[in-house]
Amino acid sequence: MNPPEIATQVEAFVRETIVPYERDPRCTPHGPSEDLVTELRTHARAAGLLTPHIANGAHLTHRETAHVLRAAGLSPLGPVALNVAAPDEGNMYLLGRVATSEQKQRFLDPLIAGTARSAFFMTEPASDGGAGSDPSMMQTVARQDGNHWVIDGRKAFITGAQGAKIGIVMAKTEEGATLFLVDLPDPAVRIERVLDTIDSSMPGGHSIVAIEGLRVPADQILGEPHKGFDYAQVRLAPARLTHCMRWLGAATRAHEIACRYAVKRHAFGKPLIDHEGVGFMLADNRIALQQAWLMIDWCAGVLDGGAPGIAESSMAKVAVSDLLFGVSDRCVQVMGGTGVSGDTIVEQVFREIRAFRIYDGPTEVHKWSLAKRIKRETLAGMEG
Repeated sequence: MNPPEIATQVEAFVRETIVPYERDPRCTPHGPSEDLVTELRTHARAAGLLTPHIANGAHLTHRETAHVLRAAGLSPLGPVALNVAAPDEGNMYLLGRVATSEQKQRFLDPLIAGTARSAFFMTEPASDGGAGSDPSMMQTVARQDGNHWVIDGRKAFITGAQGAKIGIVMAKTEEGATLFLVDLPDPAVRIERVLDTIDSSMPGGHSIVAIEGLRVPADQILGEPHKGFDYAQVRLAPARLTHCMRWLGAATRAHEIACRYAVKRHAFGKPLIDHEGVGFMLADNRIALQQAWLMIDWCAGVLDGGAPGIAESSMAKVAVSDLLFGVSDRCVQVMGGTGVSGDTIVEQVFREIRAFRIYDGPTEVHKWSLAKRIKRETLAGMEG
């Protein structure tokens, strides 16, 4: 099955099979429950669509993946059902690029099969002075003890830690940072609490985690020691873009719902869409959705060309998150009271996309990074 056919089948599957689950009581404030995740993935597996962006161990290109993940994102439950949600999708990509063959068999294969979930332990609590947008502030430390490493620290906003079977833990080591592969649960990795956040689509929610005396064998280092910051970039640039892909699908669905509402709902003698104040908002949505797609396609092309895409993914993440937040905001406005209620998924999409402007780097951090790059390039040009 070629990528366009996969995307078409994924879209039909999400609309016909997954959308009816959106009102399931197992959709909790901390994400769909484990039994709901299992049930959804059973449907996807039966349809031959589980983990559709990876076939025979090989990823689709980033441009091909964009079509598939946009289709998956048409429901907040779609990425979870199809096993293309964060953080698993990004962790699969990183493991596929960096892990040894033995590590892939032990840690990657269960992720691809959808029988395990994972978590990426990088961000730390602000109260500890730990790493957030600045990974160099990392307080979690790993020290070598024979053929093991012992890790101590605290992590924050760890998506999916509750219920994860596989962890990738970043810790400070003598010459930088190192990534460690960890089997979960482990008594040395303790969830202090699951945070209440405005988004609610990711299984396990977002946790504060204490790591106390975690022993990890040396053969579970991901890649080479002390190169964790480099490997994080291997993961983060594509992951920013796949977030854009999934949320483009969500915003597209919200726009569809708002359009149907504006056509059917009447006020002052005519359908809402015939009032310019409403019709123009929907026109702006159509423009923004197309702009978002073009940014995604452009950045995907850069990554497919073999470039790291650090600056390009920052630009895409900033632009797409702002564009889609505008789309979701206008959808809420068009629908009025219905838009802020739970009668449709529009209010959830609004909440999810608002969080997106912070996740994988706040907009301001990406702009700051881009400004530094502009300064370097400008000074270099002046010297030339």
